[in-house]
Amino acid sequence: MQFKSRNVRSLAECVVGDAAHFPYRSSKYITEFFEDCDLPFVHDGSTRWAWATDRLTELLSEPSPQPHALPPRFAHVFRILMDRSEAVDDDLDRSKALEILNIPLKKEGYEAYFDDGGTLQFRHIATKKVSEASNPHRPLAPEEVRRREQLATYLDACTEDELIEDVLLPMFRQLGFHRITAAGHSDKQLEYGKDIWMRHTLPTMHVIYFGIQAKKGKIDSSGMTKTGNANVAEIHNQVVMMLGHEIFDPELNRRVLVDHAFIVAGGEITKQARNWLGGKLDQSKRAQVLFMDREDILNLFVVTNIPLPAAAVRGQATRESNDIPF
Repeated sequence: MQFKSRNVRSLAECVVGDAAHFPYRSSKYITEFFEDCDLPFVHDGSTRWAWATDRLTELLSEPSPQPHALPPRFAHVFRILMDRSEAVDDDLDRSKALEILNIPLKKEGYEAYFDDGGTLQFRHIATKKVSEASNPHRPLAPEEVRRREQLATYLDACTEDELIEDVLLPMFRQLGFHRITAAGHSDKQLEYGKDIWMRHTLPTMHVIYFGIQAKKGKIDSSGMTKTGNANVAEIHNQVVMMLGHEIFDPELNRRVLVDHAFIVAGGEITKQARNWLGGKLDQSKRAQVLFMDREDILNLFVVTNIPLPAAAVRGQATRESNDIPF
């Protein structure tokens, strides 16, 4: 990856403290800063911003884990730089420093922002792709816990179409999938077992296609399925249909098969249901099936910092307004 030289210089000035709202660093403290970043850079006494520019250029030339993502060590430097402990007196929340940092980044098509845990993240403006996806199994910050509860309440009340349109589509776009197309429920004959199809481009530029069968409630294997739940036998028929039916990719102007099938549930997917489905599918098809249940949706949606559906936010505001003020 390569940035324009003037933009790298602007970023280097933030590092050495020549930019507004960043602490000034002399030669000794520049070296200490890079030590804090776990980088073996020692300032040689040359012009501070020029030396830092060369180091950032080296970090930018390192490989990226995926397309439209910043190299990990380059991103880590600015996470350390934007730590709240580095704030100057008139910018305790680092909002002013963030504005300065984003000027050169946005010229290169990227944007820095603080997530709910106060950690600096980077996203590609055109694709909305986050440079380093957060671990969905990490401990959540208090604000993230609150957003997770709001989304859980929304999943209890939403319809299947709302689950797809308001939750799954924004989440998969944020995770880097593209050409996401919802089949909808207005014409069941054209669905062929899938509610959504999408594709993902590997770093090698090979394309993998995914189909999604989404259910609002719990997926179980019981003989008498409760209202609102889905039986895994029905899911089995839809998965077989999904994997066997071609989809048309208008960008490539050809028909392609789905490589993997996501079974997504707004509730729990029971262990018995997973085992039953695995026993019914042959070995090749079993490797093509991926499961995502309520817990996966909640964690992924929150840690990737996706805005909550408007109805989830309105519902929370309504409950707060009805609370007794004593």
